[in-house]
Amino acid sequence: MNNMPTATKNLLIVNFLAFIATWVLELRGINLTSMLGLHFFLASDFRIYQFFTYMFLHGGLTHIFFNMFALWMFGSVIERVWGPKKFLFYYIVCGLGAGITQELVQYVDYSIQGIAAYQYVNAGGVQMTTDAYINLWTTIGASGAVYGILLAFGMIFPNERLFIIPFPFPIKAKWLVLGYIVIELFSAMSGPGDGVAHMAHLGGMLFGFLLIRYWNKHPNSYDLGGRSYGREYFENLKRRYDNHQQSRRSHMRTESTDPRSESDEEYNARKRQNQEEIDAILDKIRKSGYDSLTKDEKRKLFEQSRD
Repeated sequence: MNNMPTATKNLLIVNFLAFIATWVLELRGINLTSMLGLHFFLASDFRIYQFFTYMFLHGGLTHIFFNMFALWMFGSVIERVWGPKKFLFYYIVCGLGAGITQELVQYVDYSIQGIAAYQYVNAGGVQMTTDAYINLWTTIGASGAVYGILLAFGMIFPNERLFIIPFPFPIKAKWLVLGYIVIELFSAMSGPGDGVAHMAHLGGMLFGFLLIRYWNKHPNSYDLGGRSYGREYFENLKRRYDNHQQSRRSHMRTESTDPRSESDEEYNARKRQNQEEIDAILDKIRKSGYDSLTKDEKRKLFEQSRD
């Protein structure tokens, strides 16, 4: 985890610690999900802070594993593009947006079924009052925020090819995102009963989409030093490249005893050429985006990022 970006790593740690705490406290008779999960806003146990705390709780190993795997896989990339502060802000906004969407959907469902009938018959045939009905809903999980991260990856790297089980062929990120949207819409329209907040997933993606569009139109609105979209990462990459070249030059001058080693003039000429190539690649990204790079340009850029 040493090479993992700071915000992604800390989010993983917090989520796993919350999962362990939920399990340990449940053995002692303390229901952390009931306290920190997001309840319907008309329920007696609803608290405003639950809009934030719910996204750090999970209902089981499968639930947390897939959410954290997706966070690690896509979040690490997005954080390197945006930087930790902007990435964390985006993550929280998507999580909050997912919670708000879920509350609105629950209110519509309550208006149609709860108020109209004053009784609700669930799948087991048990009748309950309206108060009991609105206390049924408790939303937990980082899925809304994670779906927002997936959307961001698809918008930044739309043509990046991914291998997704069980497909034996690569799928472009933009088609993967579109596929998830269609699946979630179909699942949500099929009716409740699977215990998954599909509309919350879509809400996280919607809020993420709106935030990215806003940032693209107002690149300095989220001011992390006045940098435009994606620029911070590539400027850091350029500084790392320069530092690496200086270190390499120093190493060659102090430890190389081979008389055939390149001269200062040859070294400087090669360094200038490499620097010009990296500058040209970075300028191309700023003007036309990452996807405008050729395969050789991408390879050269990320070879330097690993040095």
